[in-house]
Amino acid sequence: MILEYIDAALERVNYEIIEDDEPYYGEIPELPGVFATGRTLEECRRNLAGVIDEWLILRLRRGLPIPPIAGRTVGEIVRVDTGAGA
Repeated sequence: MILEYIDAALERVNYEIIEDDEPYYGEIPELPGVFATGRTLEECRRNLAGVIDEWLILRLRRGLPIPPIAGRTVGEIVRVDTGAGA
């Protein structure tokens, strides 16, 4: 479910070339604050995938809404305490 959401989000990226050591810049307009850079387009894309993952974790932990992307949603994920390591 989360990987499908990330893949759908990566299909919505707006890329730009900027004057920087990492000239490839990408952002996803539907996800506020989600952007990344890279030395290559592929590196920028990989960095964006990581940013989306962290963005989702933060929003889930804080109980913030996650907007649908191309019809994909992320439902509530419940952490189950198995007692491992106790």
